[in-house]
Amino acid sequence: MDALNKILLWDYRRASWQYDVIVAVILGFIFAAPFYLSFGDRPKAASIAMVHGGYWIESQQLDGVAKDQLAQRAAALVNAKYKTRTVISSVEPIFDESEKELKGYLAFPQQ
Repeated sequence: MDALNKILLWDYRRASWQYDVIVAVILGFIFAAPFYLSFGDRPKAASIAMVHGGYWIESQQLDGVAKDQLAQRAAALVNAKYKTRTVISSVEPIFDESEKELKGYLAFPQQ
């Protein structure tokens, strides 16, 4: 019981073999744990990304914006993200072909 108490309270001196074993177990868990034990800490994709010829904008960023205001709102989002003065000439919705679900928008800058 004393050994378990020392392990739980990490009561071993530094550089002892017991301390090294505890550190190895912790590091093993961090680097060898399967992805489903990552506790929801997954990288999130950017909501606005520069792609060849334009900008990808996630659909949530332009939800509720009227069609005639899409270009202005997209320009404001792009300019805020990249600190530019880009003028957006057109915004096209991108749908998933199998489900017809809106996946995002492609915003094209003025040439």
